[in-house]
Amino acid sequence: MTTMPDRGTPPARSARTDRPMPLFPTQAPSTTQAPTAVLRATAVSLVRGGRELLADVDLTIRSGEHWALLGPNGAGKSTLLSLCGAMRHPTRGSVEILGHRLGRIDVRQLRGWIGHVDPRHPLRTPLTVEEVVLTGATGSIELVPRWAPTADQRARLTDLLGLLGIAGIRDSRWPVLSQGERGRALIARALMPEPRLLLLDEPATGLDVAARERLLTSVETLAAQFPALASVIVTHHLEDLPVSTGHALLLRDGQALAAGPVAGVLTSALVSACFDHPIEVRQDDGRWSARAPRASRPVHR
Repeated sequence: MTTMPDRGTPPARSARTDRPMPLFPTQAPSTTQAPTAVLRATAVSLVRGGRELLADVDLTIRSGEHWALLGPNGAGKSTLLSLCGAMRHPTRGSVEILGHRLGRIDVRQLRGWIGHVDPRHPLRTPLTVEEVVLTGATGSIELVPRWAPTADQRARLTDLLGLLGIAGIRDSRWPVLSQGERGRALIARALMPEPRLLLLDEPATGLDVAARERLLTSVETLAAQFPALASVIVTHHLEDLPVSTGHALLLRDGQALAAGPVAGVLTSALVSACFDHPIEVRQDDGRWSARAPRASRPVHR
């Protein structure tokens, strides 16, 4: 079984300017705040082109927690996820990842400890599933010339392919894969560097029902396999949430409408307010669903 050991603190940056900080450190950053805090965003605002995309958002994610970011189009979900992934810096407020504040640390150190799953993965060459997953070890889109995986990385590759149910297609090339197979391959890729935080940006986009269920089952398996791993999933649809989801944040117009354990956030009243439409929220066997009350549906003649 693959484990995620605590690997200590990162190596000190060399004083020599011709020896840059390693892109993928061999040791994890230590947390300087509460030991269980993986991410802490405080009063975060982000302004671009004169438009406020986020306004005073607070979010704290602890080790082993699984969060959902929900809201209508343009609510700021992907923008907030980009802050969680150290891809952007806030205009105001602060973001700390693994105890290190954005703006005070080389973000390359942090990105090596964040797994990011984007279904719009910009791959340009027909790599095999195995090769795509291995690029997670180098943090690159394409294979790095003259780079070869270590024996430990090879072992982790095999473990992840089995865990995600794609060992049988490890030699299949990217152009012939289904959207669901690509999604699971990208999750395996994100897990290659043994991240502490896994970000999933609308991973069920474009999937049919069967492919969605296989992907969600894989995500649920990760929660059991890696109990210290924290995750954030962005989606428009409550039906796309795995049963492992324990916390949620509702965003509307760049502002946090509600945040906390799912039982108190994913309510009919709050979800209706978030999407500005009457919504009935239900939970059955750990899975969520949402639909408009029958009386509010338009009648087509």
